[in-house]
Formats: sequence, C-alpha cells, structure tokens
Amino acid sequence: MLALLELLQGGGTRRVGDLAERLGVDERTVRRYAEHLVELDIPVRSVRGRYGGYRLAPGYRMPPLMLTDDEAVAVALGLVVGRRAGLVPESHASESALAKLRRVLPTRLADRLGALLATSSFTAPPRSTTAVDTDLLLTIAEAARDRRTVEITYVDRRSISTTRTIAPDGVVGHAGHWYVATHDRTFRLDRITSASLLAATISEPAPADLPSTVLRSLATAPWAHKISVRVQGSVDDVQRKLPLGLALITPLDAEVRVEFWAERLDWVPALLAGLDRPFVVEEPLELRRLVAELGARLVDWADG
Repeated sequence: MLALLELLQGGGTRRVGDLAERLGVDERTVRRYAEHLVELDIPVRSVRGRYGGYRLAPGYRMPPLMLTDDEAVAVALGLVVGRRAGLVPESHASESALAKLRRVLPTRLADRLGALLATSSFTAPPRSTTAVDTDLLLTIAEAARDRRTVEITYVDRRSISTTRTIAPDGVVGHAGHWYVATHDRTFRLDRITSASLLAATISEPAPADLPSTVLRSLATAPWAHKISVRVQGSVDDVQRKLPLGLALITPLDAEVRVEFWAERLDWVPALLAGLDRPFVVEEPLELRRLVAELGARLVDWADG
C-alpha cells in the first residue's frame, strides 16, 4: 500500500494494470490498496475509461510513514512525555499528532499502542506552562544552526519590553520551559514576543555543553537575596538533593559552598534541612534566623 502511494505521488494517472505489474500483485489487490488509502483520508481519485486508473488529487503529497513497533512506541511516548514536560509548543499538538500516527499504523500495532497509552501512568504531574510559539522556536533553532544573529523583542520578569540583537547558540528545555542560550546570557523563550533572522553571521562556535551553560545562568540570575551556605559533603552528594539549575556548587576541603539567588527567603530553610547534612549559613544573616525558627518548630512538633 505504501509502495502504491509512492507510485501515485509521481504524478499523473496510473493505469491499474501498470500498477499491478510494478507492485507484483493482481489488479484486485491494487484496488483494495487504493480503498485502504482512501480510508486513511488520502485523496486517491479513480479515473474511469480506457486509459483510466488512479491518481492523487492535485498538489497532494504525503511521505510514507513506515515504523517498526519499537519506533512507533518511541514516537508516541516522546509526544506524551513532551506534553507532560510542558515543552510541546501547543497544548493540542501532541494529541493531534498521536491521532495521525495511530491512524496510519497497521491496525494491530495501533491497537497495542492505544492499550499502552490508555494504561500508562507517570510519577510526576504534567507541567502547566505558558504556550510557546512554534515559529519562534523554529526561528531561533534555525539561527543557532546556521550561526546567524536574530533581532528579538523580549519582555523581562518586570514586564519591561526591549528590542535587542542576539546570537543564539541553541535552545535547551528545562523545568517546563525552553531557554535560548547565548554566550553572555540566557533568555526564556516564552518571553520572546517576536524574532527576525538577520543577515549577520557568527564566527564563534557554540559551547559544547549548552545545558550546563543554561543551568549556570539560571543559578546566577540576580534576584533579591544572594545566598551562600557551606555544606559538609561532596559536590555529587549535595547536587543530588538540589533541583537542577538552582545553585552553583564549589568544592572546598571537606565541604562545598552552595551559592544561589532567591526572591524570597521563606522557602530556603526547608530546602537546606532537606540536604540532611551539617551546614553553615554564610549570608544573608536573616537566613540564619529563619533556619533557627524552623529548627525550633521541628523540635516542638517532634515532642508532640
């Protein structure tokens, strides 16, 4: 059936006898294949007469979709996980893509895939994020690939809009958002309201480890309070207890220094307690008081 579709995409009207010979089947099988393509909403037209046969509606082209069971499962789960991670540009995009995928798969495989999707569960709830414009995402990616500059309009966290020229190195998905990485800073993609490719090119290559570049940029974003804490343990021990992109961790002799910024301090004591390791708050002094208050409450609660 896919081979028939490929032949019809060559253009013109193809006689049933010629199609049967090319496919190595009888004419009845050709007609059955054509009926299946029509059932898949592919506009195969039947042409009557001496030189009749089949043709595709003018202007229609569709590449054949040929997937193994493993490939179909990989694509379907990729769409589901992308939606749950908040990284699919449109809320309905993954659902419509899944519907199209299942429609063109063999019946048995489509049924098995449906069973997987109907019975799958995830430990983390879906993320709800601001929708990302697909065209913006693709424009930035194109600029990064071709090493071109882009003029963007950007709205920062204080709702101040500015127009600037950036040289994107790539895009990184993290914590339900797409981020645009450049050599000197990181931009949240959903805060970019417009992007236009410029003729200027970039000679400097992109960094090899863009995720680390973005995580470091997020950890050093200047919020209201700069926090510095010394913690006993290795970098790996402490990093496992902290969200990615939250802090910079510097190894010392028998401990590490954890540095990050926060707009508020009320949630930080619980985060530090969750490290389950001895620590010393270096700054700010107000954080020391909040940690002490949390410790007192925990003692009271433990004593009943």
